[in-house]
Amino acid sequence: MPVLTKSVFLFVSVTLFILGMLGNGFIGVVNVRSWFMSKRISWSDFIITALALSRIVLLWILLADSIILVFFFNIYIYGSSGDIIHVFWTFTNHLSIWLATCLGVLYCLKIASFSQPMFLWLKWRVSRVVVWMLLGALLFSCGSAISLIPQFQIYFLLRESVGTGNVTEHLRKQMGEYQQIYVLNMLWYTPPLILSLASYLLLILSLGRHMQQMRQSRTSPSDASTEAHRRAIRIILSFLFLFLFYFLAFSITSSSYLLPSREMTKFIGQLITMLYPAGHSFILILGNNKLKQTFVELVCCACGHLKPGSKGPLAP
Repeated sequence: MPVLTKSVFLFVSVTLFILGMLGNGFIGVVNVRSWFMSKRISWSDFIITALALSRIVLLWILLADSIILVFFFNIYIYGSSGDIIHVFWTFTNHLSIWLATCLGVLYCLKIASFSQPMFLWLKWRVSRVVVWMLLGALLFSCGSAISLIPQFQIYFLLRESVGTGNVTEHLRKQMGEYQQIYVLNMLWYTPPLILSLASYLLLILSLGRHMQQMRQSRTSPSDASTEAHRRAIRIILSFLFLFLFYFLAFSITSSSYLLPSREMTKFIGQLITMLYPAGHSFILILGNNKLKQTFVELVCCACGHLKPGSKGPLAP
């Protein structure tokens, strides 16, 4: 692999890492500071803060992965360091996805308006629903990491054999078993994806009903409820959009040992993977009034738009 390609890959990786750390770190600092000052925190702020912290850990794991890919590629492919990183990445990755799903479900239950008994039952018990979803997120994340053990056992044999060109009939069967286990492990992504899609569709239906009621009553369609619907829809839709790219990158990276230029494949998949935790943090900032206001004030302060001696957004 040319040195220029590795340098560009490392530069882009570090840039995405810095952007992600700035975005997620900003979310964590603002919400934790507000938590300590008011001695309380809403469920949405708690989930967003936990999501930001999980993505900070995820970005560190991905940065370490990128450095090993550039400087120690053979060790990454044939050694155990890649497997260890994969375990930590899987747990943090699934936890991050589940936290984003919990946020979408919370927005749906708090903002959407339906008269169905089941929905009302969940809406009245939204705190319990969130607690159980958070506990389920931890269990699912642990389960996804543990499920990698049989996959690693077969993957170790495959990468050794593909690297030496010794592909026997037995190894072809092992490759089939690996693909089956790989597909089964992909099923861990199904529950959060279904819940996010359901939350998105319910918010769309609720917004349509709300807009129809506004037209019938001849009131302004830009009321607080409408804006809350649209803001929640944008956040969930952006998560789904980035998640699909993230899932595609992960699939390409995981099957790179079967492709001819697996080093370049790893590089491309790694960059797309880092784009998700880095980019979604800024979407969360722009979709949250408190975070957006603080971010704008901080940018204005940094640009010198505030008078000298005036208090910044993080001043007590």
